[in-house]
Amino acid sequence: MADIGISGDQIAALGRPGSLNGRVRLDARGLVVAPGFIDIHSHGRRGIFEVPLAENYIRQGVTTMVEGNDGGSPLPLGPFLDKLAVTRFAVNFATFAGHGSIRQQVMGLENRRSTPEEIQKMKELIRQAMTDGAFGLSTGLFYVPGNYAATEEVIELAKVAGQMGGMHISHMRNEADGLLDSVRETIRIGEEGGLPTQITHHKAVGKPNWGRSTDSLRLVEEARSRAVDVSIDQYPYTASSTGTAALFPQWAQAGGSKSLLERLEASEQRVKIKVAIVENILLNRGGGDPKNVVMASCAFDTSLAGKSLAEITASRGRAVTVENAAETAIDIQKRGGCSAIYHAIAEEDIERILRSPHTMVASDGGIPAFGRDVPHPRSYGTFARILGRYVRERRILTLEEAVRRMSSFPAGRLKIFDRGLIRAGLKADLAIFDPATVGDKADFGNPHQYAEGIRHVLVNGRVVLRDGKMTGEMPGRVLYGPAHGTQ
Repeated sequence: MADIGISGDQIAALGRPGSLNGRVRLDARGLVVAPGFIDIHSHGRRGIFEVPLAENYIRQGVTTMVEGNDGGSPLPLGPFLDKLAVTRFAVNFATFAGHGSIRQQVMGLENRRSTPEEIQKMKELIRQAMTDGAFGLSTGLFYVPGNYAATEEVIELAKVAGQMGGMHISHMRNEADGLLDSVRETIRIGEEGGLPTQITHHKAVGKPNWGRSTDSLRLVEEARSRAVDVSIDQYPYTASSTGTAALFPQWAQAGGSKSLLERLEASEQRVKIKVAIVENILLNRGGGDPKNVVMASCAFDTSLAGKSLAEITASRGRAVTVENAAETAIDIQKRGGCSAIYHAIAEEDIERILRSPHTMVASDGGIPAFGRDVPHPRSYGTFARILGRYVRERRILTLEEAVRRMSSFPAGRLKIFDRGLIRAGLKADLAIFDPATVGDKADFGNPHQYAEGIRHVLVNGRVVLRDGKMTGEMPGRVLYGPAHGTQ
């Protein structure tokens, strides 16, 4: 036990219990006092301006969110960060630069290899983004247009980010039948790019691929044995979430939505697209059954949120077959698509990946408007779920190790050297919780439920959660990467 003295935004001193005095005191007897949690993979820009309190994250103990993942980020990055810097919000906010956004700015959504001249333009964009404050390069090689890029293109951009102190973090090209080759590619980008590389939201998707985390973790260990700086992050749920476009083959999405619609009007191409969707439902994100694909939000029809592809198919008078579900998916995409939840991950793989000492925790979530739509519960529960289910109940991790995975590990990875530890002189970001009650309440049926057991949260020395109640304080800051301000 110890007293923690805070002055301004810093931890000023650590002392014996009762040895430090202050104008404001928080009683943490019987509680765990931890560094504020750092979410290295989030999508907070979707809601930071609309819901600046970010209560769903504060109530998990998260004090820093990192955006720009999966290859997508604002470009240019500077104006976005400038706008954010004059906005009041509760959490600290950092970002990567997205390879997909960079490629799209230079090449559009063309499905081809880049030319040397185009690669040079992309290198200039990543260099500017790093100067603006990015923490590194994110790739979404599963998504369009990142999927169209050769590994060599990514390596050239990664070299720039690495030379400027950044890291690489990747939504890999394939998390299903191509899982192992995708892990090899992520490792290669780090090895040849000369920078730390990270497999983000690591999982094995689709029943035929369950158990392959044994082999993917072996590849990580082999790479680390030859001094490749590779790490992992993970969310602790058996479902993923992304757009319904994930059911469609990437080649069909070249050129954007208009081009996809044109291909769906061409009978021969439509047949090929439907075959690919059926395969994705059976073997990939669909988990073998249309009932496993559940809409999270649909702008064109809000009533679809919470309904599965099977339910929507039945409501349209069709027998619930995989082929008819594919037709329903096509109809949905023609109308603009939806965000969906895909139940296709094994609990055994989650626990195996979590046991790896190279795995940190990340939500892959956003800041939803409370009560709107039916989003993935990871936005409300990830960090508390680790502490409740996987520490207290399942004993997969010790409490101390779990806290490290959420704080000092990602802080060190990002080179945020003034946070992530409780030490005099560092920033006073703190999460204080009851280890006996901390846990997640959000589930897939009712995701809009805040985590419980987090008692107090401080961001930059100011109390944003006191005795389980939000204070309304919004002391969050923009955090800038290692090359910020350089030329």
